[in-house]
Amino acid sequence: MTVAEDFSGVRPFETRSPAEQRVPFVFNSPHSGRHYPERFLSMVRLDRNAIRRSEDCFVDELFGGAVVLGAPLLAANFPRAYLDVNREPWELDPRMFAEPVPSYANIRSARVAGGLGTVPKLVGEGLDIYPARLPLSEAVDRIETIYKPYHEQLKRLVTRTHARFGFAILVDCHSMPASIRVGENGMRPDFIIGDRFGASASAVLTEHAIGLLVAMGYTVAHNKPYAGGFITEHYGRPAKGLHTLQIEVNRGLYMNERTFQKSVGFDALAEDLGRFAADLMALPEHHFYGLPLAAE
Repeated sequence: MTVAEDFSGVRPFETRSPAEQRVPFVFNSPHSGRHYPERFLSMVRLDRNAIRRSEDCFVDELFGGAVVLGAPLLAANFPRAYLDVNREPWELDPRMFAEPVPSYANIRSARVAGGLGTVPKLVGEGLDIYPARLPLSEAVDRIETIYKPYHEQLKRLVTRTHARFGFAILVDCHSMPASIRVGENGMRPDFIIGDRFGASASAVLTEHAIGLLVAMGYTVAHNKPYAGGFITEHYGRPAKGLHTLQIEVNRGLYMNERTFQKSVGFDALAEDLGRFAADLMALPEHHFYGLPLAAE
């Protein structure tokens, strides 16, 4: 079997689109995929539960209300443990493969060092995914067959939005373990908003997003420990009217991390995130045009 056959009956990713895009927003859920191909499972050393520990479970559903409000949502069906599109295309650990990686591969990034490259070595809690080295062709096929088409579609959505409205806001949606703590007091935040320390979005947009969540009664951290990954860094160009925010949701708000089941808090959180998206979309347009306003 091949990578293409891994998804012969399931689309690797999908765009959930409104009948008409009415707002200059694009939502993205790159880590919520939960289709684990049998061929992949036969290659790994972990069981069907352990392999899911890096999955942003149900995040695509939590932010599904954005589509009703007129924004497209791109969602992965492939799992993060299989391929991580929130990395550079060739962010590879040479210790994972039987053959040398290409000379242009980024083998020295902090993400590779942490076992979380484009083809991850580890899942959450530092568990090794594979019992032995992979053929390099496995990584190449995943990148060429899934990674590149995914980013082509994401770029298409952002470019079309920018062309239609004159600016575009990409909201990159993720989840984080309930155990995450920040600050000297060890606060467990409900959300973390990342904007690459101001490089990927207008300060007005970031402050507005944080303010909306705080007003709902949630605790919110900014950039620490998650400032945004490759997607936030790559697509955020505020001076050109392209803004990207990363949102991390505490999994303890909506699911049981041991059983991977939704908790009683899921529906209320999804409703709140629908209100959050609607209020975020209501921010006046002038905050998103060009360099002077991006610096406000």
